[in-house]
Amino acid sequence: MKKLLVLFAVLAFPVVMFAQTQRFAYVDTEYILGKIPNFQSATDQIEKLATQYQKEVEEGYKKLDETYNTYQAEKALLNESMRKKREDEIIARERELKNTQQKYFGPEGELFTKREELLKPIQEQVTEAINKFAEEGGYSVIFDLANNPSMVYTNPRYDMSDKILEKLGFK
Repeated sequence: MKKLLVLFAVLAFPVVMFAQTQRFAYVDTEYILGKIPNFQSATDQIEKLATQYQKEVEEGYKKLDETYNTYQAEKALLNESMRKKREDEIIARERELKNTQQKYFGPEGELFTKREELLKPIQEQVTEAINKFAEEGGYSVIFDLANNPSMVYTNPRYDMSDKILEKLGFK
């Protein structure tokens, strides 16, 4: 029994020592990005563009509703061919609006492309700074509070967000 206990202690010692030498920290990328002026400027530009696109689409649907309501009011007065023509126009306009909406807001739409163009380089710069900081500081794990809201408590002394900002050249 004594031999087993000694064997266990010998095997467990390196594991305990390894666990103690690991360094952990956390950052809040939302906080970091919020402190970068270019990121805020890019976000504002994207929001402005999104508002412009949304307004254009909403106006298109408003006109479509007006056209449809006019058609409904005049429907009884139209002959079959005129009804068919107006219905086809309404359907074509609706399809056109859906295509416009997809062009602006779809997964490969203009808004997504603009977001990638403006924000992705800044986000990659932050990620690169975090990776360099981890390597230079010997950190095993750096958590991101922005992407992991399930952390119930964090000790502020392990928050390295401001150090990442300094590494990026911001105060």
